[in-house]
Amino acid sequence: MLAAMSGMEREYIRDRTLEGHESARKRGKTIGGAGVTDDDMLSMALHLRDQEMSLRDIADRLVITTGKKKGQHPSPATVMRMLREHDEQAATAAST
Repeated sequence: MLAAMSGMEREYIRDRTLEGHESARKRGKTIGGAGVTDDDMLSMALHLRDQEMSLRDIADRLVITTGKKKGQHPSPATVMRMLREHDEQAATAAST
């Protein structure tokens, strides 16, 4: 009985959280942390990718220039996301 009650409570909390996120998006708020990438970082990452370096090696050569993480290296996942978004935008622009 207690397991069923806790499962229902968890679903209720999840639903309320998702509603809060939706409400924040409608008001123009962003969900998540601040972005750490910029145009200079993107151009360097593209240059290093053209030299066939791995994502981990690219991330080790890049440095975050703003915010709380200034001076640190971005994660390989951040580099991959940045490059993927660039490629998607380039493909969209080319097809238009």
